[in-house]
Amino acid sequence: VQLQASGGGLVQPGGSLRLSCTVSGFTLDEYAIGWFRRAPGKERDEALCVTSADGTTTCADSVKGRFTVSRDVPKHTLYLQMNSLTNEDTAVYVCAASLYYTLYPNRITFELPMDVAEFDYFGQGTQVTVSS
Repeated sequence: VQLQASGGGLVQPGGSLRLSCTVSGFTLDEYAIGWFRRAPGKERDEALCVTSADGTTTCADSVKGRFTVSRDVPKHTLYLQMNSLTNEDTAVYVCAASLYYTLYPNRITFELPMDVAEFDYFGQGTQVTVSS
């Protein structure tokens, strides 16, 4: 099982960026996939959006309305579209697969912070820098 995030870069405040998460060793309809980020100076990863194996996406309030997720199952790729970016969105973005949320998609709620420990496979991250 492997995941690889890509598409990061430098973008101006207010701009947009689309990240890709390409997976191998499994198909997107077999695992729940989450997007996380780790901002400079932060100790904990922040869960952003989680897509269940059936394709339903739930996002945290902090990014709801700005970030959306889509997927292309035949291409084994999940996309994170990020709009209206601010300096606070600067971080390393990572995608990860969770067996727990695959089995219990009804627990993808963000009512409580998503537990990174429930994710089993992590890809290498991609840096997003928002700066003028």
